[in-house]
Amino acid sequence: MSLPTKARVVIVGGGVIGCSVAYHLAKLGWKDVVLLERKQLTSGTTWHAAGLIAQLRATKNMTKLAKYSQELYGTLEEETGVATGFKRCGSITVALTDERCEEIYRQAAMARSFGVEVEEISNERVQELYPHINLEGVKGAVYLPKDGQGDPANIALALAKGARQNGALIKERIKVTAFTKEGRDVTGVDWVSDDGSESGHIECDMVVNCGGMWGHEVGKKAGVSVPLQACEHFYIVTENIENMSQLPVLRVPDEYAYYKEDAGKILLGAFEPVAKPWANDGIPSDFEFDQLPEDFDHFEPILEMAVERVPLLAEAGIHTFFNGPESFTPDDAYHLGLAPELNNFWVAAGFNSIGIQSAGGAGMALAQWMDTGEKPFDLGDVDINRMQPFQGNKQYLFERSKETLGLLYKDHFPFKQKETARGIRRSPFHYHLQERGAVFGEFSGWERANWFARENQEAEYQYTWKRQNFFDNVREEHMAIRQNVGMYDMSSFGKLRVEGPDATKYLNYLAGGQYDVDHGRIVYSQFLNKNGGIEADVTITRLSTNTYLVVTPAASRYNDQVWMERNKGNFNVSITDITAAEATLAVMGPRSRALLEAVSPNTFTNDVNPFGTAQEIEIGMGLARVHRVTYVGELGWEVYVSSDMAGHVFETLYEAGQDMGLKLCGMHMMDTCRIEKGYRHFGHDITCEDHVVDAGIGFAVKGDKDDFIGRDAFLRRKETGPQNRMLQFKLTDPEPLLYHNEPILRDGELVGYLTSGAYGHHLGGAMGLGYVPCAGEKAADVLASSYEIDVMGVRVKAEASLKPMYDPKSERVKA
Repeated sequence: MSLPTKARVVIVGGGVIGCSVAYHLAKLGWKDVVLLERKQLTSGTTWHAAGLIAQLRATKNMTKLAKYSQELYGTLEEETGVATGFKRCGSITVALTDERCEEIYRQAAMARSFGVEVEEISNERVQELYPHINLEGVKGAVYLPKDGQGDPANIALALAKGARQNGALIKERIKVTAFTKEGRDVTGVDWVSDDGSESGHIECDMVVNCGGMWGHEVGKKAGVSVPLQACEHFYIVTENIENMSQLPVLRVPDEYAYYKEDAGKILLGAFEPVAKPWANDGIPSDFEFDQLPEDFDHFEPILEMAVERVPLLAEAGIHTFFNGPESFTPDDAYHLGLAPELNNFWVAAGFNSIGIQSAGGAGMALAQWMDTGEKPFDLGDVDINRMQPFQGNKQYLFERSKETLGLLYKDHFPFKQKETARGIRRSPFHYHLQERGAVFGEFSGWERANWFARENQEAEYQYTWKRQNFFDNVREEHMAIRQNVGMYDMSSFGKLRVEGPDATKYLNYLAGGQYDVDHGRIVYSQFLNKNGGIEADVTITRLSTNTYLVVTPAASRYNDQVWMERNKGNFNVSITDITAAEATLAVMGPRSRALLEAVSPNTFTNDVNPFGTAQEIEIGMGLARVHRVTYVGELGWEVYVSSDMAGHVFETLYEAGQDMGLKLCGMHMMDTCRIEKGYRHFGHDITCEDHVVDAGIGFAVKGDKDDFIGRDAFLRRKETGPQNRMLQFKLTDPEPLLYHNEPILRDGELVGYLTSGAYGHHLGGAMGLGYVPCAGEKAADVLASSYEIDVMGVRVKAEASLKPMYDPKSERVKA
């Protein structure tokens, strides 16, 4: 067996993504690239994929990767001589409900902002493009003419051949059995041949887990959590249909079905609403090009709708009834990137039935990231660091996967909450809030009160693209914060304690602000990368000489902690996650000071506790620490209390607030208030590829510090001026709603899209934030233009501002 004893990288798994990573690393000139496949290339899930290659994904960068896949597959045959079967046949999505119409028309508007060719088409045009469809019940349709399809196995084999042509070694029937490690580094892999006759070890600098549905198992061998679960995935293929010509791919998500013409037959596939998890006790060791047992009862409801929708299916006869496994992740986004547990263990797995359309772009992005050590652009949607440690739990994955497969074709309503695998992380206030009408959403496993139902109102979401059943509830919560006083639970926000003799020096290197400040000072901060992009958006509070508290968004706590650990270098500090140790209540609004004075003997005036400072207080019969900061744009405090006293502090504040009209509020209110104030939302408005100066928060970066990550890029951009400007928009018509990704038109020309949107209840209209290119322009030039936002194909006039439209001088915050 001619296997090397050393390699630069070992790729585990020879499906389409493993072959793509090998191809792209070899193309970048990497030598000593070794791919090991336990059986044969494509023999896991790639070989039976449907081969749909769409362009449009939910975000700009995921769309960029899908478009790249298409372009790559179109050229691979010429490069390698292996036919990929790629053809641009187009795709049609039809809607059978008014709600689905709004969804697909909003997606069409989004597609235009991402540079994807799309048409809203009539039923007559649908019939013309797809003559076999029964149009009964069809209320709308969109057509993407450049969507395509291909031969999944041959795409993978073409990538493998291209990798070999550029020097990569690909070996089949070699199973990786273990990883050797030193500290946080993998040092090599142990392998054994399929027949057990040979074994060995390869030293390596890096490993990539491309194990597909084995990815969870491969990760565990290295102590890495890769949350994914195999599910049964069904399709049928008809007998040959006479005179069948090339057709676009047809998607009917309201019937959970898609139709693909292939070689004179039709493939009917499904993403049924309740899926069947598979192999929870482990995938059989001899699995290779295998099918799972038929389950016609499970598929029959889909088929019954399908023969009505495409009647020729009833006459064609079924040639193949196929059931094969696919891997699904807890949030239907694949896993890509450097695993948080180790310094050199990379992951590309869990492709949720879109592996073929994703593999080209994902392989390219990962290879570039491995090559430079920097993400080529924002990959937050799929970065494996978004996953929480508990999400590798097998029972959790089993329960969640029943839902995630079907979510691909369910209505993608705004604020849609997962229904499975709930109740895992609860704040100490959970039952206090539940008793008082809280309606919970799930976020990174946390149950969070999103809004509060009134008496005699159903305490549940009723989804729609229009004003949802909680719209007025959130308005009342919003106005309580603006006019009186409200209280909401922020316990899910991450709390990272940094302590040690080098704490100040470390934070001054890690983040953009100045941390050699008085005890109790709170510094709004960003962690920058070397390009000036924003890796984290946090507050940092100096608790004592050598101790600081970093408060992070709930979703990015783990990612932020990993970034901090990876940039710790030789600084003598420790970083501890204390999120669960302290509960947090936000008390916000013009009367927040009066409420705190009613329950505490401490002083909350500007002289003693000005904006941006923290103090230890007595509250009721307990103790707490209050931080005078806000994410809703009002006078207010965040009350941090040890979890054992949390219930007492809640009861004390709640009872004292009854005479003041205190209102319990939820996370939706926080979003509507923050957008009026123009506060940025990390992950939407600001990401690792958005420069801190362009984002309009360069004020938080102190360029006169000696050395910190991103300093040079920050100073360069301060000199040149922003290349883009983050604008705040408010629709002049109070009726339409904004969510995110709606196109921005400047003087009639498409220039960008909204990064976030919500309703400004105080200002009286839907609002959004978004970047507008402005290289060489002054701020006044940008504001002199007229702006419109494309809402579902309709251009709506919008006011634009660089300053917050609400309280631009922050007089209310500092009152």
